[in-house]
Amino acid sequence: MIDSQTRCTAFSRASVPTFSLFPSLIRFLFLSGLILGAAAQTASDHAPAFDPLPQDTGSAGLQLMLQRLSTTARLMHTTAHPDDEDGGMLTLESRGKGDTVLLLTLNRGEGGQNKVGSNLSDVLGVLRTLELTESDRYYGVEQRFTRVADFGFSKSPDETFQKWGGHEAGLADIVRVIRTFRPDVLVSRFQGTDRDGHGNHQASGILTHEAFRAAADPGKFPDQLKEGLLPWQAKKFYFDNVCPFRSNECAPENYTVRLSTGEKDPLLGMTYAQFAMEGLRHQLSQGAGGWSMDAGPHYSFYRLVDSVLPPTKDKDGHEHDFFDGIDTSLPGLASRLGADEVKVPYLRAELVKVQSSVQAATKAASDPAKAATSLLQGLKTITTLISRVSAEKGLAEIEKRELLGHLRLKRDQFEDAINLALGLSLNALVDVPAAATPEEAFMAVPGQAFAVSARLRNPSDRPLAIRDVALDLPQGWHAAATSAKPTALAPGKELTAQFRVTVPENAEYTRPYWHRNDPETDALNTIDDARYATLPFRPPPLQAHVTYSSDAIESEVRAVGTVSYKDSAGHEQRRALAVAPPFSVSIDPIAQVIPAGQREARVVKVEAKSGLSGSSTVSVRVSAPAGWQVEPASERVSFGKVGEVKSANFRVIPSSGREGRFQIKASLESHGKTYSEGYTVVTRDDLDTFYYYQPAVQKVSVIDVKVPSNLKVGYIMGAGDEIPEALRQLGLDVTLIPAEKIAGEDLSRYRTIVIGIRAYDTQKDVVANNKRLLDFVAAGGTLLVQYETDVGNFNAGSFTPYPATLARGRVSVEEAPVEILAPQNRIFHYPNEITSHDFDGWVQERGLYFMEKWDDKFIPLLASHDPGENSQKGGLLVATYGKGTYIYTGYSFFRQLPAGVPGAVRLYVNLLSAGTESSRQSSVVDHQPDFGL
Repeated sequence: MIDSQTRCTAFSRASVPTFSLFPSLIRFLFLSGLILGAAAQTASDHAPAFDPLPQDTGSAGLQLMLQRLSTTARLMHTTAHPDDEDGGMLTLESRGKGDTVLLLTLNRGEGGQNKVGSNLSDVLGVLRTLELTESDRYYGVEQRFTRVADFGFSKSPDETFQKWGGHEAGLADIVRVIRTFRPDVLVSRFQGTDRDGHGNHQASGILTHEAFRAAADPGKFPDQLKEGLLPWQAKKFYFDNVCPFRSNECAPENYTVRLSTGEKDPLLGMTYAQFAMEGLRHQLSQGAGGWSMDAGPHYSFYRLVDSVLPPTKDKDGHEHDFFDGIDTSLPGLASRLGADEVKVPYLRAELVKVQSSVQAATKAASDPAKAATSLLQGLKTITTLISRVSAEKGLAEIEKRELLGHLRLKRDQFEDAINLALGLSLNALVDVPAAATPEEAFMAVPGQAFAVSARLRNPSDRPLAIRDVALDLPQGWHAAATSAKPTALAPGKELTAQFRVTVPENAEYTRPYWHRNDPETDALNTIDDARYATLPFRPPPLQAHVTYSSDAIESEVRAVGTVSYKDSAGHEQRRALAVAPPFSVSIDPIAQVIPAGQREARVVKVEAKSGLSGSSTVSVRVSAPAGWQVEPASERVSFGKVGEVKSANFRVIPSSGREGRFQIKASLESHGKTYSEGYTVVTRDDLDTFYYYQPAVQKVSVIDVKVPSNLKVGYIMGAGDEIPEALRQLGLDVTLIPAEKIAGEDLSRYRTIVIGIRAYDTQKDVVANNKRLLDFVAAGGTLLVQYETDVGNFNAGSFTPYPATLARGRVSVEEAPVEILAPQNRIFHYPNEITSHDFDGWVQERGLYFMEKWDDKFIPLLASHDPGENSQKGGLLVATYGKGTYIYTGYSFFRQLPAGVPGAVRLYVNLLSAGTESSRQSSVVDHQPDFGL
């Protein structure tokens, strides 16, 4: 399905990580030995696929990098989900103070709702990862994740840890990131108490607090030490959420540090909080697109919870900064050795020289050419220092690795600053025309070759000696230069180096390195490639570098290999090169519900795509459960060009009359190889691109359900869901009514109209035409309204026919008992008999956004509650209005029907049929199970 805001196209586009807000950090982690093995070789040297933000280029970018060069401060912030982060604090620390900052988000928000489309579950997790990494570019931070999944709303940490299999998985990953990143300060967004709300939030606070000490304990997760990681004790641990939410006032005794995020930064042109909001607004699936931040005072408050330092608070119990008591100056690296500083007597003096170079460059920042001279000298000093320390025999291994890690990070920051001062930017572009659409953008295929051009322009007044121009490729890939090697680059000139790249047959596809076998039940991701564990995505395969020298001092500039395409507005964009399979296969639809006993043939559509240039012929087939019939057995499909998509239709006749779950699988065979996956391209014009892979499997739910044969349903989409397709599969007559056409639509054509999830939140035309919808009810129709989230606006709008108050009440435990309050009500008997067993097997949650109060004219039909809570009766209300029936439901049918939950399907059909007369029972299609089949 292609959503209006978020393009998710089979075989096409999703987003590439913005690893490289500060590529030097990844290089530091690798070169210091803190990221190990093949992962480091592939994960290093990232630059963004998108052009950098204006604030990260030119004079502003240079000044920011000079701030980074001036400090060794490292801060790590933890949250539970995308959008939980304190973006104002992150932006202040990273951009305002120059700290190296990392954001660790426990999960990818895959269990949440989607404000701008129908993509849910793991594909939503990919989308939200892209949204968050785009926000990170504004915050100026690196991003990491753990393997725990968002399984939906949870009210307690106990439920969260039960789903996650205890503390170990999440704690191990947090400890891994701490031992890798080695922060001075650890900052948790949450405390681990009821104050945090969501059970995932509470779990995040609990695990971060545990990890503060556990990361330093060699007895904790010793397997990480065997990999080469070393224990690490952060110096201080703080948590947030100590004051009223979004308040600029806080009792002094509640906080230790107050950070002013409302100060205007001249390099950003706005306050830190405002700039962070510019980043957060890219999280459209969270509804953040319309959020804004005023220019007034804003503060973040944090409390010091644990520390291994001597007391750092003043007499009033406050600190000026997170790093009070920590020497974050460059010469302070020598102090960190303690008594062992005497073993490297030259160290402090050399660090002072490095600091002097940074200070000189900072004073000359308005004259980039002059600043470059000081930066080149600083680079020379620190490069020499790295060589001396590397050869040092007297330091302990842990001291040596820690010191070299900092020095190498500074060396890389010097290189980045020099490139900014000289205005150098490298492009590595695959030599193919810009694709007309994002879906058609070039993708590398195993076994094939393509051309790449690396271009470097020198806008400075310095001649550059070119030492090397090369592509950085995964193991097994081959690059052959097809142009003469340049040796010099004069001022104002551009060099071009051309290569022919051959992709090996066993090349890895560009896909997530994690997966869940069953997203409906699994709350932990399986890590398929440990080399990339905790990264947002696996890194792009093609990168390039140019090594040059100026004043006889060697430096380097890097880039990610990209392809060009046109966005929805026709503007040329770039994204990182991706690797795709030679052939992909998908099945449509991916889920199906079939009334038990129905023997009518169902059409299964199989789409195959070729990634190969030239012609090819393949065999496509479908396999079904034993006893089911498939016609034809297989089909031959021919392709004539790269990117071509062909369809093959198969007739599948079910043979089982029993209620149950089944699978239909599609596959493609070519030259002895079988392909059984397709991929979805997840992207928007404002995001990078990544790829979500799915097996070509259709999940079939055979359900014992009776369906009225003459019930015409109109469905008005809200935020997007897959209920209409499930209803059509049952045999119901469903018409989608665009919200903008409600005013002119002949509503009398329909027996029942359904308002999709969050429609009053997202569709202004639903709000504008609410009276017309109520008039439809008064005239004898049935209106089924599904959950809304904008509680304030919904209540203020008085959209219900009688007074009712929407609230945020929900039942998050999907196994929570459900009580039928009005067992005689016809909804529980026509056309299907509903019993307590119809609430078995629900997925993720019972419901959300229940009504809190209602007029006596409403009848509550169901009651449910989470463990330890009072019964909630506002999840399903029905009222007679005029001649018709009005229904509000907060029960999560939008999850249950696509998942084929039998009882939910039966109940939903009954709700749609609520306004039909008893005499119409004879029109019900009764699919009696045929157990003899």
